[in-house]
Amino acid sequence: MGGMNVCLCLPKTHNQKNVKHAFNLTFFLTCQISDAIASIKILYYALPVLSAGRTKFFWCRRSNRLGNSQASGPVGKRKLWRVAQKCVRRRDNDLRLKDRGGNKPHYLCVGLLPMETSILMEKNMSELSRTPLHELHVSNGGKMVPFAGYEMPVQYKDGVLKEHLHCRKKAGLFDVSHMGQVIIKGQSFADIAHSLETLTPISVSTLKEGRQRYGFFTNASGGIIDDLMLSNRGDYLFMVVNAACKHIDVPHMIKNMPNVTVELIEDRALLALQGPLAEKILENFNSAIKEMRFMDIATIKILGVDCWVARSGYTGEDGFEISIPSNKAIEFTEKLLKFEEVKLIGLGARDSLRLEAGLCLYGHDIDCDTSPVEAGLLWAIQKLRREDGVQSSEFLGKKRIFNEIKNGPDKKRVGVKPSGRAPMREGTVLFADSAGQQRIGKITSGGFGPTFEGPVSMGYVDSKYAITGGQIFGEVRGKFLPAIIVSLPFVKANFKR
Repeated sequence: MGGMNVCLCLPKTHNQKNVKHAFNLTFFLTCQISDAIASIKILYYALPVLSAGRTKFFWCRRSNRLGNSQASGPVGKRKLWRVAQKCVRRRDNDLRLKDRGGNKPHYLCVGLLPMETSILMEKNMSELSRTPLHELHVSNGGKMVPFAGYEMPVQYKDGVLKEHLHCRKKAGLFDVSHMGQVIIKGQSFADIAHSLETLTPISVSTLKEGRQRYGFFTNASGGIIDDLMLSNRGDYLFMVVNAACKHIDVPHMIKNMPNVTVELIEDRALLALQGPLAEKILENFNSAIKEMRFMDIATIKILGVDCWVARSGYTGEDGFEISIPSNKAIEFTEKLLKFEEVKLIGLGARDSLRLEAGLCLYGHDIDCDTSPVEAGLLWAIQKLRREDGVQSSEFLGKKRIFNEIKNGPDKKRVGVKPSGRAPMREGTVLFADSAGQQRIGKITSGGFGPTFEGPVSMGYVDSKYAITGGQIFGEVRGKFLPAIIVSLPFVKANFKR
């Protein structure tokens, strides 16, 4: 279970006057669980700083800026505990660590004075993994943040908004090397497919060679363990899983698929070139690129090495994902960046792009409690794997999933368009009435859509309210603001079929 992290902090006292006298200290515990061995690291050097008389306490509201969580209740009841000289409302484009990439925050350090904050962050960042492109990110002005156990660029000098729009109009280059690249081998592809189909409701056996398919692992209760891409490579299966889940997915497969071998690839980088000009750029390296269709995958020579190239991505745009040997990653990236149409894109814009495209983010829009039917992912379960289908064999969570297909789920994922300009971010509670008397769901992803030119959100509502055009209300800073349920995506996909 390496990579699972838990952050705890001392809760605030209810009597503000007694805060200083009660403890006058704050400590943070970071728990890292790896291979069933739990180690608790106490950041002890924060204690003398706070107890030395340099501590001042304030009550501050969270700012409603791009990249920060939306306050979800009345100001008087939704305040954050901070230790600082004053309350400063920041205006940068930081990525909200807790709601990006399908993982909880790896490290939480709120409210220390600037010097102590930098000390804590330096220690925390030094413990993170780095992709083969780390130095290139830094040299290009990447703002590095902890993300799913890695030090990753949230944005570059242009900022999230410009990066987002550039990808929609030209070509954006993403480093997704933190994600898990997995190879599964067996006596035949049929054997691999048979084993894998016990863990997923997706039809693997019907996947043709040279093609890939979106899928997910389900648990015994029908929830989603992780969503993924799987590809038929002839004599083996290639899979890409989420970074925050790869050290859970691989042991899960090894335990439940004893007749095959499962290997997590560690010597290859993974790049995503996305946007309407992606094909034009990439065919300069190999003309075979232009013959590929959406969801094709092939081994293609680039810079003299074998690259595994898939025509897919997670932005809603046409594009490619390229798995390349790590020792060639920087050279390839630098050559791509020589084209003026190509710019590096960080995690911030990657998130706003997928949100506009109506695509789920694991750990937020889908998780171990959410079923594929609730999430609106029934399209990914082929009819032959459903009840009465010719391949409706056993898989984890079958009972719940089949029941929801037949009778409908209790809740459904929907698109939500706030009627005003204020975004409804993750955690915003949704109501059927303007008085906030009848709670019907909550937002799981939300923010500003640069291409959509307005606030966009996704979330879950009780099924009877999941009607396109229906009006609902979201609680934003104590006010119940109107919103409309809309169809997804917010921005039409531009895949090459």
